[in-house]
Amino acid sequence: MTNDSMTDGGQAQAEDTASPEARIEVLLVGMNGDLRGKMIPLKAEDKVWKNTVRLPSSTQSLDIWGDDNDDITQISLTLGDPDGICVPDRNSLAALPWGPKGSKQVLATMHRLSGEPHEICPRAILTRVLERFKERGLTPVVATELEFYVIEPDFRETGKPMPPKALVMNGEVEGFQLYDMRATAAMEDYLDTVRRFCNDMGLPADATTAEFGPGQFEVNLLHRPDAMAAADDCIYLKRVVDFAARRHGLKATCMAKPYGDQAGSGLHVHASIIDRDGNNILDARDGDPLKLKSITAGMLQTMQAAQLVFAPFANSYRRFQPGSFAPDKIDWGFGHRGTAIRIPDSSGPAARIEHRVAGADANPHLLLAAILGGILLGLDETLDPGPVTAPGSEPGNPDVLTHDFLTAVDRFRASDFIRDLFGAEYQRIYGDTKRKEAMTFLRTVSSFDYQTYLPRI
Repeated sequence: MTNDSMTDGGQAQAEDTASPEARIEVLLVGMNGDLRGKMIPLKAEDKVWKNTVRLPSSTQSLDIWGDDNDDITQISLTLGDPDGICVPDRNSLAALPWGPKGSKQVLATMHRLSGEPHEICPRAILTRVLERFKERGLTPVVATELEFYVIEPDFRETGKPMPPKALVMNGEVEGFQLYDMRATAAMEDYLDTVRRFCNDMGLPADATTAEFGPGQFEVNLLHRPDAMAAADDCIYLKRVVDFAARRHGLKATCMAKPYGDQAGSGLHVHASIIDRDGNNILDARDGDPLKLKSITAGMLQTMQAAQLVFAPFANSYRRFQPGSFAPDKIDWGFGHRGTAIRIPDSSGPAARIEHRVAGADANPHLLLAAILGGILLGLDETLDPGPVTAPGSEPGNPDVLTHDFLTAVDRFRASDFIRDLFGAEYQRIYGDTKRKEAMTFLRTVSSFDYQTYLPRI
């Protein structure tokens, strides 16, 4: 995604034309997919590439409230809150379109002071999974589709989201807007800014569509033969839709279910696998797609254990509702958009799977690590995904995804698959941190409780 002006050869010229206030932002991907980091004056950019930018390692263990939870993680005050080194990935270097002219941003991987990647860094976790593919001479080709809502900016005062005024008539939304070009026209200025920011950053943004909910949109990113780049693209896209909304006095949210009576927002992943010769090993060549079925089975078998990655927050579980396009069953199908795993194509270079479980709130790097881990299981063994789900002939009694946050936490914490893929230490830190969040949610008496039960019981 590096622009020509961001290469070493063009760096001096870019700095000559940059604003005096230009900066480079060094960004770390946190546990919850949040970006934290430092702003460095562009004139001091050299220190970024000399690996001298440091932040406390506990930065990447912060929970949704920003608490380092040292009593859980034991990597903050217990150890004196030691620094880690922010090692930038030059492949992720991109323009910062909303910053002063000439500003840049780069994603970094947290390393220990001794030099090795830190086990709590999501980018380091995904790197380790990709090394397993490299050992097999294989390369995942990945694309993501991100759904999100745009809302009015007064949510802090009202305590609830409201669609953009351009999509509201007399205080009421105008109905479902799926693929409605009038909805995209009403939000054209905002969407134009999203496209311009993507272009400036070199993001491979493709189609933009209006989705079901009022103010809900989807942006598709093109396939990458580099899963780390695909994850970086996705997290950058989340940043783009956010900062573009700010430019227009709006707010963009990747919350999985901001409205109880409207569609949730998903983060779908398309994946295929190529060998050293560039051949798609999932191509059935008009025969029985045995390899596609086997990797599908691998993802299905690990889906319950990994659901906490696909649905990382209490709100995430409001999205799994029967009768919606968000899957609640652990099933698969050919072209069936209600299944957890969909196979859009089984023959030719485009043979691939579509993983449809994750919400838009998922951390892209952990998400791809979990999906690719399931795929590895299906590559190393020949697995059976069970009966195919087809319209009008659904298999009886399939396994299901949980609607309960705490159940997903317990499954994650107990899983051998998760321990092998993410490492025992990250399984402990992530699982115990999410358990605290789940218990806080369960202990919180909501306005629904008061409105429903207090006057009647």
